[in-house]
Amino acid sequence: MNQTPERALQVLRETFGFDGFRTSQADVIETLLQGGDALVLMPTGGGKSLCYQIPALLRDGVGIVISPLIALMQDQVAALSQLGVRAAALNSSLAQAQSQEVQRQLLDGGLDLLYVAPERLMTPAFQAQLQNIRIALFAIDEAHCVSQWGHDFRPEYMQLSTLHEEFPQIPRIALTATADAPTRREIVQRLGLQQARQFINGFDRPNIRYRVAASSSGARQQLLRFIRDDYPRQAGIVYCLSRRRVEETAAWLCEQGVTALPYHAGLAKELRTANQQRFLREDGMVMVATIAFGMGIDKPDVRFVAHMNLPKSLEAYYQETGRAGRDSQPAEALLFYSLQDVVTLRQFLANSDADEAHKRIEAHKLERMLGYCELTTCRRQALLAYFGDQLDAPCGNCDTCLHPPR
Repeated sequence: MNQTPERALQVLRETFGFDGFRTSQADVIETLLQGGDALVLMPTGGGKSLCYQIPALLRDGVGIVISPLIALMQDQVAALSQLGVRAAALNSSLAQAQSQEVQRQLLDGGLDLLYVAPERLMTPAFQAQLQNIRIALFAIDEAHCVSQWGHDFRPEYMQLSTLHEEFPQIPRIALTATADAPTRREIVQRLGLQQARQFINGFDRPNIRYRVAASSSGARQQLLRFIRDDYPRQAGIVYCLSRRRVEETAAWLCEQGVTALPYHAGLAKELRTANQQRFLREDGMVMVATIAFGMGIDKPDVRFVAHMNLPKSLEAYYQETGRAGRDSQPAEALLFYSLQDVVTLRQFLANSDADEAHKRIEAHKLERMLGYCELTTCRRQALLAYFGDQLDAPCGNCDTCLHPPR
């Protein structure tokens, strides 16, 4: 079914309130409307969701969106529902009655978009349901989760290649913000996207200022000065390596007069959810978290992301810092690192269940992350080069450009 670009533009304006498409959005949408597959790599905040939401509204049937995290689904469904889009999610957080109601809406044709976890999608019962409904498209969000060599591997994603075998006429779109060239090749191979059009948008987020500092015993005081002097009463995320450090840092910031909330997988589910909702809805909140927090978090006015410890890879660092400045306004990424972080991360790796080949790759990524921290040249050029992107001149918006090391 071929729809005109004008119809897509009309939906963009009337439903989503935007005047025009950005980067390759229009081309991706046209590809799906014509029944083709697409692989979309677009930086965080670049508007990936619209690439499948608009075709799902314009094509007959329901758009099935495969998503790895419940929090991500809930955010998307809440935002779409406010816009009048018939959206729902099927996941383990629903009571049985709620789940049955969503499935009734699905079978009755009452949904435009359904968000579902890969584990639920691949169950025989759900596969049987899919055979009885009209499907507009399949969208595989956070597609880097399919890569065994990526930073966020989910084994369930490996099964998603069967979608093309079971539903060969239904267009598929795979989307990610963080995939270097080897990860992109693996996404294509594992999802059977050899015939898909690839839309590789640049990785640069020019509004984010990158700053790195060697950590010392005074890192917490430096963080406090950074928040008080540069971002008072502004939204921010502070990442810590351990749950204990999350809770200690959040409590300490509160003692210093900063409104801070903790978030990690060890907290009670109700408290995690309540803290996340406060962060999304209230102004000036600082979330102190492990990396369990953040994927798909759609809060446009996060002004800073601070890392109190070294991330395990440049992919993880890029994705986490990308949660700042999604409104395209100036934002900052501050990273404290120490050699103790390197020792800790190497111990994590040595004690993991990964095979030796995987451990070697992860160790190499950690070395690249450390090398980034110790640069004396433009950080943005190095970060983009890692992803195969090129910046011809130093950016002028990182610490090594603004204050060149002696």
